[in-house]
Amino acid sequence: MKTRDRILHTSLLLFNAEGEPNTTTVDIAHEMDISPGNLYYHFKGKDVIIAELFLQYESSIGEILEAPVDQSLKLEDNWFYLYVVFEEIYNYRFFYRNLTDLIERYPALGKRFRRILDLKVSAIKAVLASLSQDGELSAGEEERLVLVDNVVLLLTYWLNYQDLRGEKMEPALLIHRGVLQILTMAAPYLGDQQLDFYHQCQEMYGAMAVS
Repeated sequence: MKTRDRILHTSLLLFNAEGEPNTTTVDIAHEMDISPGNLYYHFKGKDVIIAELFLQYESSIGEILEAPVDQSLKLEDNWFYLYVVFEEIYNYRFFYRNLTDLIERYPALGKRFRRILDLKVSAIKAVLASLSQDGELSAGEEERLVLVDNVVLLLTYWLNYQDLRGEKMEPALLIHRGVLQILTMAAPYLGDQQLDFYHQCQEMYGAMAVS
């Protein structure tokens, strides 16, 4: 791995583990066992590292969020799809855990993050419309719009809520819980067959939680 890529990889690990405000470029250089000057040669400050990491996240989450717009997904497929969305958010979780402060300090990120919110809205609208068209969801248009807002809100502030609760969870369990919360929002509008799948997800989460 090239030094530049190692810097980005190490920065992401430290930002996620220690929090971006608590991590300096000196910390990153020390973790990599390189000189601060060597790091500065590749990135002229932490703001440049953050911008590059956001570019990576923007590209990867963009590809994921555009998937349901191009194809129809069944409820079972959407469970896996939502898991992938949550997983990608978790991989870049430092952005979400310090979102307001980060945007205040780096205003250029605000407009780009709002684009991601727009992509989330479009993706969830497409998912719900597809489920409704296939007869798997009985929610009307207005009800789906409310669901869209609630789902996007959960996707954006799910980690903050979990942090405030002070519960420590393994990533897989935490992500599964997030997906289950979204399915719970949709549960009142599901048919019998889809409800069976929802209950299977509940049982799966319960088994994971006690293991």
